[in-house]
Amino acid sequence: MKHEPVSEADLHAYVDGQLPVARVAEVESYLQANPAEQEKVSAWRKQNAGLHALFDPIVDEPVPARLSSILRPATPAANQPVWGWRHLAAGIAIAFVSASSGWWLHARSDTSAVLAQADVQKNGVHGAAGFAHQAAVAHLVYSPDVRRPVEVGAEQEEQLVAWLSKRMGSPMRAPKLGKLSYELVGGRLLPGGTGPVAQFMYQDATGQRLTLYVSNDQVQNKDTGFKFLQDGKVNVFYWVDGKFGYALSGSISKAELARISNAVYEQLEKPS
Repeated sequence: MKHEPVSEADLHAYVDGQLPVARVAEVESYLQANPAEQEKVSAWRKQNAGLHALFDPIVDEPVPARLSSILRPATPAANQPVWGWRHLAAGIAIAFVSASSGWWLHARSDTSAVLAQADVQKNGVHGAAGFAHQAAVAHLVYSPDVRRPVEVGAEQEEQLVAWLSKRMGSPMRAPKLGKLSYELVGGRLLPGGTGPVAQFMYQDATGQRLTLYVSNDQVQNKDTGFKFLQDGKVNVFYWVDGKFGYALSGSISKAELARISNAVYEQLEKPS
């Protein structure tokens, strides 16, 4: 019996548990014979887990007053559905899960930053600690990405640094971590609390990733010491130097992250 080729839509349905039972065995057989596709499916599952971590806590919250007029008509017509916060959250999740769309990959940076900022405000986390929390969320969103973890790759490092420097309005630097077994993957521009932030990503030979989150609007933060934050499975070392804020995030031990953070700090302190 001839089977239909396994499409990307089949893989998405498999990850989401929406694939017909008769098709599951065929997809699993295909994945066993295609390690690269198996890795892609694994990455999607990690992204789904990250999305649940971000969205599940707000599903049952009341609709903010400023959104009520959008979600609920003044006089609903007969049989007209009335949207609630759960539906809005579901709609956002649908936008996130459309991973095959290039626009989604570009736009999710805005969404992740808004969610991070909202969570910071909700939990009363401010200043440098709030900045570190945003860095942890950005790490959680982008580090599992297999297809497009960065906007500009390391092969264009000079152009990446020049582009980020121009957009940030301040000179940017990508620390060299090769002696610590981490090589630059690339970087991207993200929205921060009051302006743009830069994210540099590094990876070792095992695929473990670190992200360096850089802001240049931290002049109001007087807490300039070297600090540690654990946000779920993500460890973060962060510090403020003048108007710059730096946060190095990764799912590695505190001791190892501290060692690498010290190396980053020393490089950034040296004149370029």
